[in-house]
Amino acid sequence: MKKIIFVGILFFLVIFAVSVFSGGVKINFDDFIGIFDKNTDSDLIKLIIFDVRLPRIIMALLTGMMLASSGTVMQTVFQNPLADPYIIGISASATFGAVIAFLFNLPDYMYGVLAFFSSVAVSFIIFNISKSGKKTNTATLLIVGIAVSSFLSAFTSFAMYLVGEDSFKIIMWTMGYLGGASWRKVILMIFPLAVSVFVFIMNRNELDALLSGEEEAHSLGVSVEKLKKTMLITSSLTVAFSVAFTGMIGFVGLIIPHIIRMIMGSSNSKLIPLSTFFGGIFLMAADTISRTILAPVEIPIGVVTSFFGAPFFLYLALKAKRGHFDK
Repeated sequence: MKKIIFVGILFFLVIFAVSVFSGGVKINFDDFIGIFDKNTDSDLIKLIIFDVRLPRIIMALLTGMMLASSGTVMQTVFQNPLADPYIIGISASATFGAVIAFLFNLPDYMYGVLAFFSSVAVSFIIFNISKSGKKTNTATLLIVGIAVSSFLSAFTSFAMYLVGEDSFKIIMWTMGYLGGASWRKVILMIFPLAVSVFVFIMNRNELDALLSGEEEAHSLGVSVEKLKKTMLITSSLTVAFSVAFTGMIGFVGLIIPHIIRMIMGSSNSKLIPLSTFFGGIFLMAADTISRTILAPVEIPIGVVTSFFGAPFFLYLALKAKRGHFDK
């Protein structure tokens, strides 16, 4: 575990440095050092670094951590590696709540609040419909998720039609957008992330017991239904605030937990913290690609993650067909 943490820290430092210095305006090391020299006219560089790039980099880190941690727990709760918030419709439901807040011109924090209530409601609907006896049916889960996403996307499209020229923000939500990052939003995201990761880690042993099956978990004294509800509500909290401020960014909660699981195994004591950490690094890297590869033109970050995620999802689907999913 120490080796993978060391590699992660190394990746983090490299990607962080590249993110700070890269973009529509190139900044070299001398420019960066110059901002600490009072005799140097570096107000523009200081503005770009501290008011534009750093909030965006940190927001990408926090968002990736939110999506990866919630994806990890969702996969355990549904006992299926395909259970990603984006794929099963929870991200779309959070977008629905955020769009409601936008239409009524509510404060920033209300975007997350309404997205949270919307995603919680949809999570339980999806969970209950997908159950076959005491287990969740994978095919039903995916079908219901697609149906919910399509229905809520129709509402989002209608909202875009209603607001007309001001629909840019909604369009960005549907594609993932970190251009609106600010220190205020970063602060608003820290609390739900800290709460959710704390809850996930505190329940890591119960989640491990759930991997052995619901009956086995019951025999070990785990209140399975209570655990699932707690995890769904907490996961919805993380997804809601990430979607409210950065839009629908897919596949982070699918790719990262599965890769970490292949390397470190299924123990949530390692899986949750490592997936959270590497999820943040992955989204930092994706955001750097999105704003530098065609600079000064910016690619929506959801497009970048989908570029990596769609083939990975196909790989998992083919693996499922052969019956080789790792538990």
